[in-house]
Amino acid sequence: MEFQNGKNNEKDEQQIENSEYKYSKHETIKLLHTARNEVEELNIDEYLYGVVSAEMPAQYDIEALKAQAIVARTYLIYNIENNSNKHENADICDSSNCCQAWITKEKRFENWKEDERQSNWDKIVSAVNQTKGKIITYNGKTINAFFHSNSGGTTESSVNIWGGISYPYLQSVQTAGEDGYEQYSSTVTFTKDELINKLKEKYPNISIDFSQDDSIKILEYTDSGRVRTVKFGNVEIAGTQARTILGLKSTNFEINKDEEKITFSVTGYGHGVGMSQTGADSMAKQGSNYEEIIKHFYTGVEISNI
Repeated sequence: MEFQNGKNNEKDEQQIENSEYKYSKHETIKLLHTARNEVEELNIDEYLYGVVSAEMPAQYDIEALKAQAIVARTYLIYNIENNSNKHENADICDSSNCCQAWITKEKRFENWKEDERQSNWDKIVSAVNQTKGKIITYNGKTINAFFHSNSGGTTESSVNIWGGISYPYLQSVQTAGEDGYEQYSSTVTFTKDELINKLKEKYPNISIDFSQDDSIKILEYTDSGRVRTVKFGNVEIAGTQARTILGLKSTNFEINKDEEKITFSVTGYGHGVGMSQTGADSMAKQGSNYEEIIKHFYTGVEISNI
């Protein structure tokens, strides 16, 4: 990043290494709009209004929205500090499949009832403004603040998701009250042919003898109860791969077979790591504030000012 005032003396070069100095001087970020492959420079808070409104329902409790604002800001700052290099000319993009979802105020208004538009937007702006400059840190460093929709009652440790990467602050924790949300449970059903065809896209040599009781079987679970390894005929794959290939909402699933179909009963929505958004709302409705929510989902962290 270049200094806004154009200065670049020796003192500036030393101070730019300090994140507190860097982000007090730079209040804008470069956002890649993936649909049109264009980069826009935005004020950080303006960017966060768009993230929070895209990532969490405005109907959620204000303390949950505050927690989401801090998590989104932390995720942004972590990626900038660690030079993630996901995007050559931008700090972050607007895709939830890559970075964080983002939406304009005008687009968001289209999806809200007319009589709720301004009050919903004011609530989101308030959540961001009331937590201005706050991020989550572990041992003084910005954390990699992952989040998801619904944990199904228990979050997942990062070590079970991303190739064995273990973050000490991304451990499995339990959360009550998530079963009251629509994201808590879902089902996906395939015919036998549909299932084989789906799996053959990734494993062309797969063969399943459906006459065998153990032809489809969960072999191993993670500590949080999610599927670590599952067998489909002559192939054993990770639960994370099964989720992607079959379009399941999480790796917390059970398999039911009958004569014609195979049904996956899924609990939760998302990878399960970090803050559960429905869990945050449930905690807020039970009286927890944003700091208590964040410290529940991220182990051993502090909330700091950038």
